[in-house]
Amino acid sequence: MSGTLVIFKKELKGFYLNPTFWVICFLVSVIFSWVYPIQLNLFSQLLMNYVMQQGVPSNQLNIHYGVFLRQLSYLNLLLIFVVPALTMKLFAEEKKLRTFDLLLTSPVTSLQIVLGKYFAALGAVLGIVVLALLYPLATSTIATVNWAPLFIAFFGIFLVGGVYTAMNLFASSLTENSIAAYIISVMFNLSIWFIGIGAEVVDGEKARKIFEHVSLSSHLSTLVEGTLRTNGLIFFFSVIVLFCFLCERVVESSRWR
Repeated sequence: MSGTLVIFKKELKGFYLNPTFWVICFLVSVIFSWVYPIQLNLFSQLLMNYVMQQGVPSNQLNIHYGVFLRQLSYLNLLLIFVVPALTMKLFAEEKKLRTFDLLLTSPVTSLQIVLGKYFAALGAVLGIVVLALLYPLATSTIATVNWAPLFIAFFGIFLVGGVYTAMNLFASSLTENSIAAYIISVMFNLSIWFIGIGAEVVDGEKARKIFEHVSLSSHLSTLVEGTLRTNGLIFFFSVIVLFCFLCERVVESSRWR
């Protein structure tokens, strides 16, 4: 465990002292500072015209659905491309610079290496999620916010970020080219969403249920609506453990080459 902690501290410090991370945070804040007020203004207009728009779905009159969930959909879209930028160098750059060989000869196990890097990257993802959470928190000064579903929804998007991090760390372990790691990671992130689309297009009932069971979007949808379900949490943690295990296998195989 000490090996995991040492690598975690080193990598996390590397993230937060790296200008690239702060450039990403700046770009994310620029996008939200542009999009979020627009959504908030549209929601405000919707409330003012409520009497004249009787056909409006009731959930659209709730700020959680009308503003926050839309912000989460933008955040999810950003994470598809941002997380690969954070993780692409974790293994690929070390392989390119030959520091990976030194890491393998140090007194740490492959599992400790993978967990240390994974939790460090997750710490960077958490920083971006917290940055996005600041906008609803600021909104609470002028509007009534139901905190429980809001935090559960952001916890859900953080778990999605955890899934991306595990898949993208595995992608980085496959190559010594950071650009290739980034492209593979984006393909992984996009592919897992296409599974959810498959549940909508297949005809067979059994096939549809299988797609729904392994769909990231179906498990996320319950969380963003403020509902915690055990099967959803098990799904997210299973995918994270699977890709961390695959990454550990790749690292361990490197010891024997």
